[in-house]
Amino acid sequence: MHERRIGLMATRANMGNISRRGLLGSAVAVAAAAATGAAGSGTAFAAPGDGVPAGTAAAGTANVGTANVGTATRAATRAGGGRPQNTPLWREFAAAPLTHPQIPFIGRSGYRGGSDLPRHRPYTGHAFTANVLHYGARPDNSADAAPAINRAIAAAGEHGGGTVLIPEGTYRIDDIIRIGHSNVVVRGAGSGRTKLYATRSLTELIGVYGSRYGGDKSSWSWAGGLIWLCPQDRWASLTDAIKAKDWPFEGWTGNKRDEWRTLTTVAPARLGDRTITVDDTRKLKRGALVLLRLADDSTHTLLEHMAGGGPGPEAYYWDDKTKLTSYVPYEWPVRITAVHGRRVTLERPLPLDIRPEWDPRLTTLATPLTGSGVEGLTLEAVETPQSQHLLDKGYNGVAFQCAYDCWADDITVRHVDNGFGLIGASACTLRRTRVAGRGSHHPYYCREGSHDNLIEDFTIEQRTVPAPAGTQLHGINVEGLSSYNVWSRGVMEMGTFDSHRGMPFANVRTDITVNNNGQHGGDASAGPLFGARFTHWNIRVTNGRAGLMRIDGLAPYSASVGISEVTEFGQIDVPDFTGELHTRLEAYGTPEAVRPQNLHDAQRALGR
Repeated sequence: MHERRIGLMATRANMGNISRRGLLGSAVAVAAAAATGAAGSGTAFAAPGDGVPAGTAAAGTANVGTANVGTATRAATRAGGGRPQNTPLWREFAAAPLTHPQIPFIGRSGYRGGSDLPRHRPYTGHAFTANVLHYGARPDNSADAAPAINRAIAAAGEHGGGTVLIPEGTYRIDDIIRIGHSNVVVRGAGSGRTKLYATRSLTELIGVYGSRYGGDKSSWSWAGGLIWLCPQDRWASLTDAIKAKDWPFEGWTGNKRDEWRTLTTVAPARLGDRTITVDDTRKLKRGALVLLRLADDSTHTLLEHMAGGGPGPEAYYWDDKTKLTSYVPYEWPVRITAVHGRRVTLERPLPLDIRPEWDPRLTTLATPLTGSGVEGLTLEAVETPQSQHLLDKGYNGVAFQCAYDCWADDITVRHVDNGFGLIGASACTLRRTRVAGRGSHHPYYCREGSHDNLIEDFTIEQRTVPAPAGTQLHGINVEGLSSYNVWSRGVMEMGTFDSHRGMPFANVRTDITVNNNGQHGGDASAGPLFGARFTHWNIRVTNGRAGLMRIDGLAPYSASVGISEVTEFGQIDVPDFTGELHTRLEAYGTPEAVRPQNLHDAQRALGR
């Protein structure tokens, strides 16, 4: 407890009294300055090239030495009459936010393009309400309430959506709570008032889940939840495959990645474009959710592009990275907002270039779960010792799978193997979530091609019991070519920034206080730790340990801005790519001086 108090004191001291409204106001002012041409003066610009789009700053011209950063920051502060100034890198980004070579545009990540979560009812306005007490649930922990809760969820689904109320109390659940219909919200009375007490693991409820890559690993170490949001048909096909020991792929195109059909092919386009040209629009309509599918070629130019391009990625040997190559084709779900002739406008900017050699097409995908959420409750698993590494039994928290525009709000999970999971999930928001209790393998994990998600106002509490020998602690995980995900305003009393190989790219971690005492993982066959445009912005490291905090020596075309001064310890990594990484380092050792303090809030205020 003493260690936890120290972490919380450091958090409060570093975060100061800056409000969300203040941050947004500052960001709006910056955006206005950029629009009038005040931003980015004196910046060198690059010619077009793979990884350095035209009109953006030349990556190699602004690598900042550690010794000079603090001096530059202090000089800027003095020039502003003692007021901290917006960082040069932010001003440069604001001038070209959709095509910056080091910082991704994540201002539209999360539920409905970054919209606020709906209040009181699903956004579609369904009025149906089901109280689980009326379906037989008891709030005194005396009997299994899972059948009653699931009947209430099914009733809401049959009405086309609605709200399932779980009043204050403790409800024993001996089965999985399954949210398989769109526009269904499960709402407790608050995480301090409604508790679901889970007595059984996913291994007991579904069966042993082996790894599709072989070995004796348990895939419950990174999949599934005791509250599981997944389309009903997709959940059935997944669990049927697990029971048959036919270990599935878990994303949008089925257990074998072959359940899709082409809607149209796509003409070449550039990173950041929101309107694309397609061959045929007859099967496309406004509001539809489609999958952009990009396949790699024999020389792996798609993977090179994800890594930023240039000599380093071109020299990298991709062919033996069999786990990484199993994640390709890259599949990116996106909603269509307009169709005019052969021109199609998308909800979000393109995450990558589109080139003919990658066979670009829009395709169908599994029927998605949309507009569903879980709010205001605690899920507490029966307390068992944490399992040996990669042998988790599946006392898991909340999982989002093949879900789009879904959310969790005010949710605590306790005594779980894995806390909150995003598996082939996109455009979801996890807000005011907390992982507590005896310690978790993955408090948060993001994998299997999960994109555009927002995890904000999150907490990983200090474990309540010592870690058993042979266990592992990661932290906030991202892997499997997952992209454009954001972790914002977090307090991590334990754990680390777990880029778990599988070359995640264009992800952001911002405004986080971390006691960096975990280790990252990842199989060598999963390839690089990072792809391009990975950004750590305003990261306050309370114990001074490095290890994936400052990433300017590891991640290509990346940015490390406002990282506490850190030193190497234990797990020391080397860059995956040779040669110049084209990285940016700014305000090293002075996170308190970074403006804007929260990169996501500032980008959202740009309104692109």
